[in-house]
Amino acid sequence: MKVSAATGTAFEEDVITDELLDLNHTFNLIVWNDDVNTFEWVIETLVEICRHTHEQAEQCAFIIHFHGKYAVKQGDYETLKPMREAITERGINATIEEIVES
Repeated sequence: MKVSAATGTAFEEDVITDELLDLNHTFNLIVWNDDVNTFEWVIETLVEICRHTHEQAEQCAFIIHFHGKYAVKQGDYETLKPMREAITERGINATIEEIVES
């Protein structure tokens, strides 16, 4: 567990095994709601890091706020990892989760 400096809350870092890094797997970049970051900061982050349009980022921010989390980007792990790192460096909690098809 790690404690976020921005929020003071604990969150687990992603644990990815070699098996999960298989190129056939697809992942979601999840951004989590908190009581610290403003809508404007989250929107600016999504525009700059994820290359969303302002409208896309705004919609994501509202979904994150009302549902607690949202998958803001989908792709391979190697693409999403630097995005997650950049988002968390801005004090916003983000994780990468594998999409499991049933």
